[in-house]
Order: sequence, then C-alpha cells, then structure tokens
Amino acid sequence: MKVNLTGKVVLITGASSGIGALVAKLLADKGAIPVLTARSVEKMQKLSSAIQGEHAIYEMDVTSEELVDRVTSQVLDRYGKIDVLLNNAGYGEFIPFANAPLAHFEEMMDVNYLGTVRCTRAVLPSMMASGGGHIVNVASIAGKMATAKSTGYSASKHAVLGLTNALRQEMRGTGIMVSAVNPGPIDTPFFDRADPDGNYVRNVRWFMMSPDKVARAIVSVIEKRKPELDLPWIASAGVKIMQLFPRASEALFGRFMNKK
Repeated sequence: MKVNLTGKVVLITGASSGIGALVAKLLADKGAIPVLTARSVEKMQKLSSAIQGEHAIYEMDVTSEELVDRVTSQVLDRYGKIDVLLNNAGYGEFIPFANAPLAHFEEMMDVNYLGTVRCTRAVLPSMMASGGGHIVNVASIAGKMATAKSTGYSASKHAVLGLTNALRQEMRGTGIMVSAVNPGPIDTPFFDRADPDGNYVRNVRWFMMSPDKVARAIVSVIEKRKPELDLPWIASAGVKIMQLFPRASEALFGRFMNKK
C-alpha cells in the first residue's frame, strides 16, 4: 500500500542540484512539502520557480552540527513535524589509494557518513515523539561492490549502509522506517568532481542512469516504505552474484568493474 504524500514534510539534504532537486519537484507534484537544504541558497532559489506548491529553502552544511540542529529546529517550528528525512548530500573523488592524502578520506567521511549521522540525530527525536517517520539514506552500489580508485568513497558508503541497516533494526516497532537507496552511476554533476578528466564516464556511459529515473525510484521508496533498493537491476544482480561467489566474480568481472 502506498503512503499518501499529501501534506508530508520531507527534509532533503543536498537539494541544490541533481537528484535532490529532482526529488523535491516530484514530491511537490504529489502534494508533499519538500524542504530543500544545501550550502548554496542561490542555486536553490533558482530551482524554486520550478517547484509547484508549498516548499521551503534553508541554507545548511551537513558537516556543521550547529547548522543541522538549527535548521531542523526551524523546520519543526514552522511545520510542527518532519515526516521524511532524505539524506542525499554527498560527493565522491576517484583517486588511487597511494595518491590520496588523509584529508581525502576524512572529508568524504565527514560529508557522506557523518553528515547522515548528524541529520538523522537531529530529526529522530521528533519522529520518536510522533510515533512515526521515514529516514531514507542515499548510499551507493559502491557501498556493496567496491572498485579501484574509490577506497574513500566506497568506505563512506559502506558506513552509510552499516548505519542504515543497524538503525532499521533499532527502530523496529517504533513506526519509523529506515531505508537505503543504492544507485549505480548517474548522469549528474557528481562526476564533475569525482571524474574531472571524464575517463570513467566515457567507459560506463552505456551503464549510466538518468537522474529522473533515480529520483522517481527514491520517491517510490518513500511511498512504499521499502527498506532497500539497488539500481539498476543489472547492478543489483551483480551484487548478489559477488556476495555468493566473491573470488570467481572478481576474476570474471574485475576488468569491467575497474574502469576508473
């Protein structure tokens, strides 16, 4: 049974572009109240004209506990609730381990993993008090199927998945669902930073998903309260095969997987 999204307040991190921005528009079209948060207010204001219906914009950096707590309080004061938290903020950089400074790992973990922790900690008490809610964490297929040159990124997404799976168990019986969405490569500005020379994008262009497809999948997870979704289907199948036959899979698919 689908959840009726009319009037649902959905706080979205990383909503100034890409998937976050598209999800906000789709949610508004379904009658929800998307609350867009990101570091760039200017970008969100430009997006605002394309969003029909009630919505809100807040400047927020997920690496700042003070800002996360303040914005969460402001949203709760304004709407009285947060029905859904979409932890979407994140970035990647593809660098060989031997060439990566320690800051490469620290900063990515601070945004991708600890940013998810900060936002979840800020929102969870109000959900517990209301007896329901939904936390959706955008992880990555890289959190299940790591590849070369993505040690920092894959580690951060493994952490997000570990957090998601453990918290889902803790929330059993509370009315709060905790979900993970694990997409493969998406044609978004993510790769402007992750793959500045475009080599990886050229190699996996045939495999990349459209942002609209992923955004619709995320909305579907929210509506159906699904615990987890891997996409595309070929990546989902690949994960299952690798989990069952890790050594054979590495030998068979290693060259394809390491296209960075």
